[in-house]
Amino acid sequence: MNKEKLIPELRFPEFKNDEKWTFEELEQCLDYLQPTPYLVESTDYKDEYEIPVLTAGKTFILGYTNEKEGVFRENLPVIIFDDFTTASQFVDFPFKAKSSAMKILLAKNDNNIKFVYEAIQNINYEVGVHQRHWISIFSKLKITIPKNPNEQQKIATCLSSLDEVIAAHSQKLELLKDHKKGLMQNLFPQEGEKVPKYRFKEFVNDGEWILEPFHKVYNFLVTNSFSREFLNYDNGTVKNIHYGDIHTKFSSLFDITKENVPYINPAISIERIREECYCLEGDMIFADASEDLNDVGKSIEIVNLNGEKLLSGLHTLMARQIEKKLEIGFGGHLFKTNGIRKQIQKESQGAKVLGISGTRISNIQIYYPENPKEQTKIASCLSSLDTLINAQVEKIEQLKLHKKGLMHGLFPMVKS
Repeated sequence: MNKEKLIPELRFPEFKNDEKWTFEELEQCLDYLQPTPYLVESTDYKDEYEIPVLTAGKTFILGYTNEKEGVFRENLPVIIFDDFTTASQFVDFPFKAKSSAMKILLAKNDNNIKFVYEAIQNINYEVGVHQRHWISIFSKLKITIPKNPNEQQKIATCLSSLDEVIAAHSQKLELLKDHKKGLMQNLFPQEGEKVPKYRFKEFVNDGEWILEPFHKVYNFLVTNSFSREFLNYDNGTVKNIHYGDIHTKFSSLFDITKENVPYINPAISIERIREECYCLEGDMIFADASEDLNDVGKSIEIVNLNGEKLLSGLHTLMARQIEKKLEIGFGGHLFKTNGIRKQIQKESQGAKVLGISGTRISNIQIYYPENPKEQTKIASCLSSLDTLINAQVEKIEQLKLHKKGLMHGLFPMVKS
């Protein structure tokens, strides 16, 4: 659709015969109040009254305000523009905005602030890392807009209803995650304890869990150092785990049939790799480097290889049990417990980039019930909850895709 025909593909019946949409600069739609003069260190900062304080790093935040002592509450809709980034999110109320980079914007004339917010999301507007875009530049950006404020309101209401559904499902996801967190705390012993707070009834009289150094249970094997340039997703005979995928996408229990794993390029020789260095089910794979303390030593357990060949690659550590003490599926959850994660974090080294070695991981203490049936029961319980969480994540992603498709229909498609 060309620029001269600014008519959306989907239009509510009562507006079918209305005039075409127009281009307007944001300064025609929004009024700029004033910058806020203070800067705080964290977006998680709260003031003495436990009111969240928003800082630089979030853009186009839709809120409500009755501007008084810098606290924004209900009644008057606003958009908060950040000079540095184009990310967007909604916020709870009340809140404060304290950053010279954040600008408070109000709807001008009869324009609907929610509609303008959604129209901004359709702008192909990108800011480079650490690049600052001033309000003077932002205000000249153009959106497509219907002149009839009732049509703006109808679109805004439609999208808001979908946002409420997404928010409800997101809240359910957080509740599921909190439930799992609570289960993890109760199903595994806490620091200084030798039995968990909660135990399945058939194991109540089984006694204390075993506490052993990591090196008494696992040995480390050699991994390769193939970077992304040596990998592809189209063809090959051997797949390869890259540490970046452990950080970003692989599940704690790694099932090769459910993961998108790259191949080692066929032209790369792997003849010198010893047979014992190929992954086996039950192996633990650790990412040995991260810029984030929360992710250093992040791990997965190989639970299903489906007969495929798999290697552990760049910046990974692969550990295999010396003799079977942990059931498949138990280790993946065990190494996510607070007690073990804290030990790994304490053993990490570095400043900007944190690292962990096999030698230092070997120093940590691990704990497990001697009865393999109890291990399996714990793993099964937590895995069932993971299935619910993953299904909820997928549902939210589908709703977001639905909203994206709906917006493509409700707003005119404009070719540059």
